[in-house]
Amino acid sequence: MALIRKINQGLLLLVILTLCLVLYNKFHNTPLYEDVSAEEPDFETPHSSVHTVEESRADAAEGLIPIIICATENRMGGTIATINSIYKNTKAKVFFYIITLRDSLSHLSKWIESTELKDIQYKIMEFNPAILEGKVRPDSARPELLQPLNFVRYFIPYLIRDHEKVIYLDDDIIIQGDIQELYNIVLSPGHAAAFSTDCDLTSTHEMVRSMGMQTTYMGHLDYRKATVRALGINPTTCSFNVGVFIANVTEWKRQRITKQLEKWLVANVEENLYSSALGEGVVTPPMLIVFHEKHTVLNPLWHIRHLGWSPDARYSEHFLTEAKLLHWNGRFKPWDYPTAHMEFWERWYLPDPTGQFRLMRPNV
Repeated sequence: MALIRKINQGLLLLVILTLCLVLYNKFHNTPLYEDVSAEEPDFETPHSSVHTVEESRADAAEGLIPIIICATENRMGGTIATINSIYKNTKAKVFFYIITLRDSLSHLSKWIESTELKDIQYKIMEFNPAILEGKVRPDSARPELLQPLNFVRYFIPYLIRDHEKVIYLDDDIIIQGDIQELYNIVLSPGHAAAFSTDCDLTSTHEMVRSMGMQTTYMGHLDYRKATVRALGINPTTCSFNVGVFIANVTEWKRQRITKQLEKWLVANVEENLYSSALGEGVVTPPMLIVFHEKHTVLNPLWHIRHLGWSPDARYSEHFLTEAKLLHWNGRFKPWDYPTAHMEFWERWYLPDPTGQFRLMRPNV
């Protein structure tokens, strides 16, 4: 009887504690469990432990413009120049989420802390390439496009949880306008992202055609494959560039965008639906599919691209001066040689204090 009495007392205490917890949460408006998105990964996470530099100096506070940018070891000078151009051309509060791999953590932090960028608000995060295991088809046409950090843009909600809206930028970009203006662009209802289309500037059409650049879905997807044709997308539909975009994180999670993108990565592994020989690599096609007719269009001046397509790709100086954003997408990067319009990029470059990264220039 004594044992039964003790059991009953224990059950009564448990009921009382549960009731107290329910009442507490009811009056404090606190959920009994953490609301985890249905899009949470069920295996590897996109980043391992978060490596934070001077985290106490600035956290993801309200009023900040969050920007995601990657830092690859052999392209790190590009990342530094992009960040510097943003920092120097705005009075807005910007928070940089800089994603890199383990072997670049120390180099990146030294470069920032040893230059005039030491006052920026930022967080360095290590990307976990294991998230891509079995999802990326080996491709020898342009192996540099299979670099793990190229796929960071797929996993935005897992990297940034405290913001409703974020800007993603490639590392071969210079911002000449105020980033606040780009951030203020309003996405249409139901849209998880905003991109610039490849047919938006008529003044560049002649140059684009002369360089043989791909501006339609046909240039990115293999329409000989039944799976591609079954999408019902007209092959002449204008494509868009995924190196610059604004993301609505809430809508991204609601539509399970990451899961959709991963699905098309796996489909390519199984069926070879696209390759880096087409368009600009294997990162773009899944986004073209998932965001087809489901994205807001950016102001064309906020993405003047193709500067890296050929060293002979020349725009007028006036046109480039008026542009808000310049993008050296293509093989000919502004830190390499030969390249086009390097003077527009070099003014924002900060030399590597460790001496590991050096510009490729003639007679140097």
